[in-house]
Formats: sequence, structure tokens, C-alpha cells
Amino acid sequence: MKRPGRVAVIGVGVVGASVGWNLARHGAEVVFIDAGQPGEGVTNWSFSWVNASNKTARRSYFDLNVAGMAAHCELARTIGPDSWWYPSGHLRWADDPAAEAKVLETAQLVADWNYRVEMCTGAEVRSRLEPALSVSDDVPVVFYPDEAWVHGRHLVSRLVGQAVASGAELRSDIAVCGVGTGADGSIRTVALSDGSLVDVDAVVNAAGPGASHVAGLVARRLPMRREPGVVTRLDCAQVPVHRPMHAPHIEIRPDGDASVVLHSRETDALIDTGEHPDHLGRLLHESARHVVPELGNSRIAQTRIVDRPIPADGFPSVGAVPSVPGYYEAVSHSGITLGPVIGRLLASEILSGTRDELLADFRPERFPS
Repeated sequence: MKRPGRVAVIGVGVVGASVGWNLARHGAEVVFIDAGQPGEGVTNWSFSWVNASNKTARRSYFDLNVAGMAAHCELARTIGPDSWWYPSGHLRWADDPAAEAKVLETAQLVADWNYRVEMCTGAEVRSRLEPALSVSDDVPVVFYPDEAWVHGRHLVSRLVGQAVASGAELRSDIAVCGVGTGADGSIRTVALSDGSLVDVDAVVNAAGPGASHVAGLVARRLPMRREPGVVTRLDCAQVPVHRPMHAPHIEIRPDGDASVVLHSRETDALIDTGEHPDHLGRLLHESARHVVPELGNSRIAQTRIVDRPIPADGFPSVGAVPSVPGYYEAVSHSGITLGPVIGRLLASEILSGTRDELLADFRPERFPS
């Protein structure tokens, strides 16, 4: 890699933290900038499920997510897995014939792509994996043993902490209000809401739902979907589940020793009807109680609606934007799965100019400015 310069990473969720950590460990001077606190935005309000089984719309996207899973394993070996990495596998089943056929069809597809899949019955799942589930004995359940969940806030804290120990700077609770360029059009400065001006050689736009605004600061058009999601956390005296699962009408995962996270696409669909988040949280809790009866004794701790960072075509936008030298994008849904691999590949691109083929279908230039 060539001698690195000074890079501003705008947005310190799991993607931005991964890019900055990789840059810092290779000697770059990194400035993390976040309008809030690192890891407290979408990263903290994600289902945080590391997988490729739900990424089958395009083979190249599936392959990128498989690489993301491998990058998590490598990251756990490098920084240690404590408090953030939970490689417990993932369960999925359905309760009507059409949905069940789709679950089984996807399982067969990814198995044909050499992805590990185990078929179980409800009775086998209760006896071997999740005794607290209320699931019929004969219902087919797909188990993906290589999938995992991540405590996103803890991972971001670990990555940023190590980067700062290597010399990176963290500026939190500060918004970016301008990006300056030189006579040749290349990135030169970042203006912050506290009135300061940061001299830089490059900018990484990892601003999640705010990425379109940051792109606009360099006269770049980055179209984004509006796709809000609602997530609820339950406080549990004892967490009754051991791994993430997609049950009928509800997604459930553990969130440490005393908490469970709930999400549902069906509940997301009610956000724009004007329902209060507290009501949506109660709906999620009720659905979860039917799958895991013990969760009926749990208390809703917090419910949050966040906008997912999804480029308009549903796929990541990662890499350099040739029209603005020194400007890079790292914008993606599934940031929990993809953060470590995006961080590694984009850092290499910034420092050496190497463009990895894994990102060929996800380059920013498909959205012309």
C-alpha cells in the first residue's frame, strides 16, 4: 500500500467504524465524524443478523455477503470476540403453505451454492436447540449453522477504540456541513457544525440514512430508498432464546444476558399509517409471545423507528466516485453483515487504488451524478 494521507470517515456506525479501523491499522490518519455517538444510530437499532441466506436476489450480492460472514470470523480472531460476536446459527420456518414453500426453496437454492443448511423438525429444534419455542412437532425448520448475530454497539466501540489507540481522532455529536474541494476538484476540507475546518485528503461517506445529504455536499446525487423499520427491545430476567430466528410474523434474537430484540416486516408496514411506536412495540411483543411464551413475562424497554440506509436499487454503493477525486462511498443495507468486508476492501482501495472484483456490481458510478 502507498503512504496513506488523512481521511475523514463521516458516519461511525458499523460500516464507518470498519473502514476507519482498517485505514488506521495500515497507518492512515483517520478522523471519525458522527452527528451522534458512534454505534448509537441504525447500527444499534438493527436486527444485527449476519447472513447470506436472505441475500439471494443476485448471485454477486450473495457472494459479497458470504465474504462478509468470513470477514466477521477473521475480525473475531483479530480483535477478539468478547461481547460482540455470537456465531450461534439462525432458524427460519413458516406457518402457511406458500410461505413454507418459499423458505424451503431458498434453502435449496443456497445449498446448491454450497451454503451450509440443515433441515429439522419443530420437535428436533425444541429438543436440540431452542426448548422454549412453541412450534409444532412436524413443521419443517431450516437451520443455518454458520450464521450469527452481532452486538453492533459493542463492535463499533471496539473498532473505534482500537483505531483511536492507533492515532485516529473521534469527533462525535458534530455534523458535517460542508466539503471543500481544490482547483482540480479533489477533496480538501470538511467543515463541521462547531465551526471548525478539517484538512483532509479523502472523505468516506458512511453516513447511513444521511448519505444522500453528504453526497450532495460534493454535488453528487445518491438516490436512496425510504424504508423505515421498527425495532423493540425487551428486558428479560432470563433470555429464553439462544440464536436469531425468523418465526411466522416475527423475528427474535437475543441481545446479551438480559435483553431480546424483536422486528417484523409486517409491523414495519404499519409505520406510515401513523401508529405510535409504543403501539408497534406492543404488537411485536404480542407476536413474540406466541412463539416464545416466556417472553410474555418480559417488559418492553424501548422501541425505535429508524430509516434503513438503502441505495435506490437495493444494493450497496461502495468505492470511489471518479468525478470527485478523494470522495468514496460506503453505503449499504445489511451493514452488520457487510461492515467488515466493506471496511477491508474499501480501505485497500483508498490506500492502494486496488478495486476488488467482489464490489464490481456495487460501484457508485452506476448512479450518475
